[in-house]
Amino acid sequence: MNGLVHRKEMVRERIVNAIALLVLMLIGGLALIGPSGVLAWGEQAARLSEHEQRIAALQERKAELENRVELLDPENVDPDFASELVRGNLGVAHPDEYVVELEPID
Repeated sequence: MNGLVHRKEMVRERIVNAIALLVLMLIGGLALIGPSGVLAWGEQAARLSEHEQRIAALQERKAELENRVELLDPENVDPDFASELVRGNLGVAHPDEYVVELEPID
């Protein structure tokens, strides 16, 4: 009887070890090929770089728009910029026309 109990314990231990090994293999597989695994790092780094470039472009555009808002301040409108906007909106400016700002000569 003692041999039968010992044999059942050995079988139970082997089953538990096999299940533990399968779980560890699953965790290892996910760590390697999962959505945030080692193989996905390169793709995520590329996506991060793309997002950083897009953020930089959006920040530059934001700075341009903030400058335009500042130039259109109701209490101190920049006359050249206002003229450019009015001419552009009324259709009296040519598409190839550029506005060149010159520093005043002292």
